[in-house]
This record gives sequence, C-alpha cells and structure tokens, in this order.
Amino acid sequence: MENKSLFSGIHHSSLIVEDLDKALQFYCDILGLQKDPQRPEMAYKGAWLNVGSQQIHLLNLHKTEQCVHQPEHVGRDRHIALHVNDISQLKNVLQAHKVPFTMSSSGRQALFCRDPDGNGLEFIQL
Repeated sequence: MENKSLFSGIHHSSLIVEDLDKALQFYCDILGLQKDPQRPEMAYKGAWLNVGSQQIHLLNLHKTEQCVHQPEHVGRDRHIALHVNDISQLKNVLQAHKVPFTMSSSGRQALFCRDPDGNGLEFIQL
C-alpha cells in the first residue's frame, strides 16, 4: 500500500519585524527578493516576499518574545533555510553591506546570518 503524504510543500514562513522599511531594505535591496503585489492587505502592516514558489511573510508587529541568548552561529537557533544558487555571490553581497555571517562547520555550502530584527536565516547552495 502506498503511503501518500497529506502535505505537498511549504507555502510561506512568517517573520516578525518591528521596522518594516528596514526589513524591506535588507530582504529586497540587499538579498534581492521581490515583493508580491498581489497578496492581500492585512489588518497590520507587512509584506509578502517571493522565494521561488514559496513566500516569506514579514509581519510588522511588536515582538512577542525576547530570546535571552542568541547564539552567534544561527544554525543553533530557530531559523528558516533558503536555497541559493551561488553562495560566493551571497557572501560578497553580505560583506559589501557589512552583514555578519558564519559558514557551516560541517563543510557543506551553507551560510548563516540574521536580519535586522535578529531572525535567523540559513542559505544553502544547491
């Protein structure tokens, strides 16, 4: 008997940001993601960003929790992971904008950083 999964993928991940303009500068101007103008307006400010066939939903809200300790290496913290085609190009962009990052210690092509609100991001080269 075939075991068929109920789920087919991830539609979007949400990240809480306190300064939407600063977050959009990071995600759009530095990382190069595009806003999706077809997404609906909500009762609070935010933005939908296209990432391949998935999306990141930036929620412009006050943070509901504060982490006592954020590890320097984001891979040891809550984070979302995105595929990237050229990790070297991403490193150059982050360095040009003085965005701190760490590389995977496992030897795989993965880079970790935080957005301006401290949300963890992992980028994995395909």
